[in-house]
Amino acid sequence: MRTSGAHGKVEIVPRKLPLLSTGPALRDATGRMVGYLRLSLTRACGMRCLYCRPEVIAHPADELLSVGELETFARFLVERYGLRKIRLTGGEPTARRELLQIAERLAQIEGLRELTLTTNGLTLAKAAADFVAAGIGRVNVSLDSLDPDRFAALTGVRGVERVVAGIDAAARAGLGPKVNTVVMRGHNDAELPELLKFALRRGLEIRFIELMPMGPLASRFDDWFVSGDEVRERLSPVVATWTPLAHGSAAARRHAVMLRDGTSGTVGFVTPMSDHFCDGCNRVRVAGDGSFYPCLMGPPAGNVREALRPELDDVRLARLLEAGLGGKPERHSPWGHGVMTDIGG
Repeated sequence: MRTSGAHGKVEIVPRKLPLLSTGPALRDATGRMVGYLRLSLTRACGMRCLYCRPEVIAHPADELLSVGELETFARFLVERYGLRKIRLTGGEPTARRELLQIAERLAQIEGLRELTLTTNGLTLAKAAADFVAAGIGRVNVSLDSLDPDRFAALTGVRGVERVVAGIDAAARAGLGPKVNTVVMRGHNDAELPELLKFALRRGLEIRFIELMPMGPLASRFDDWFVSGDEVRERLSPVVATWTPLAHGSAAARRHAVMLRDGTSGTVGFVTPMSDHFCDGCNRVRVAGDGSFYPCLMGPPAGNVREALRPELDDVRLARLLEAGLGGKPERHSPWGHGVMTDIGG
């Protein structure tokens, strides 16, 4: 069924699929079950982080999956395969003007347990309450430096105060923000203890993320890379105790910590390069134009838009997903094929 949307465009109204609570799980060739979708809404972003975003042109509007197509695809995964979590990413998802509409539609899908979002935080102070109202349950916020000049050098934007204000607003709104920090040698690695204290003193979890060899920094990866073990060493002067927490399928190895000043909290290490977590990978990624990525560092395995436009072809979509996952490697490639701003991290 289709109706005319804004500007006279045809908008797909998703048809409800039968709820297959006992239906087949979506699995890859090694038997890993997919329960988590990272859904990139746009490659557009107001920042140009050194490790993420080369000079690119945004997808033309008609190449992006529409609001209806995004809902149809998400509903298909939830109702056919039991998907339970969706994270909205980018680029910067707030750069997609229909973000709140998309979130509202996805949040209403019966069976979806988690709807989260990753943001650069520049507009979060104004948007936090709207996110909650739209059904977003939690946000992750990128913060690679607290120093205004260093932040500007890393992101191309003078706005660290806006990001900090956004983190605080998200906490007040109940969005349970987590802080994401990509560690880069010679750029922000000396600042790690201060970032840790910043998060924990606010009662927030921080996750230190290893740089990955993809996109604009692939050629400089060896010079900029800092392993998770070295990050922990950099933090040891301010941390009194470390207590490992249960891992599960999450990317971060999490620890309860007590700082030497008595502050306590949780810190995570995301170590795709030095200590990969491929064995427990339960996620797939879809870019804003519909490109399907079974693995973050692999090439796309088709485009789901082909099975959603002009209307859902559920047989074709199932075959595309299952074929793509059938070719997913047991472990990711040592070098990435794409760029983060397209795939969404």
